[in-house]
Amino acid sequence: MAGRDRELTLRFLAQPTDVNYGGKVHGGAVMKWIDQAGYAAAVAWSGHYSVTVAVGGIRFLAPIRISDLVTLQAKLVHTGTSSMHFVVEVRARDPKDPASGDRLCTHCVIVFVALDAPEGRPVPVPPWTPADEEDVRLAGYAQQVMALSRGIEPMLEQIAGQGA
Repeated sequence: MAGRDRELTLRFLAQPTDVNYGGKVHGGAVMKWIDQAGYAAAVAWSGHYSVTVAVGGIRFLAPIRISDLVTLQAKLVHTGTSSMHFVVEVRARDPKDPASGDRLCTHCVIVFVALDAPEGRPVPVPPWTPADEEDVRLAGYAQQVMALSRGIEPMLEQIAGQGA
């Protein structure tokens, strides 16, 4: 759709307040950044306030250190009636050593639903259609990740019910 950006990139330096006791950025901070990037991308695509409804397939692959230059890229890969699926990649590098290159630290799929302002009900989002083979692959990947997540829910409910 013309006039709508499908991708959003955030860049910033990892701060000392983001680290865990081991001296690396903790997973909670990374998940917060993913949610912020996804939210900004969802609002930009839909034009509406949007809420996170699911995160799937999150993988922490490499640590992020204090003062690393962190780049989050959110890319729209699927739309439903009111939902938007984004693949988010988190990369980091030492800004003092550009030759070291970016390293993939975390990736996942995050799903948002657009809501109307007065009632907070789901509203339709502009549709997105894959334009090439890579788009089709990413859309399929996002749908598979979220289907796996939905498959785990009944098992988690059963486990939670046994503890009550």
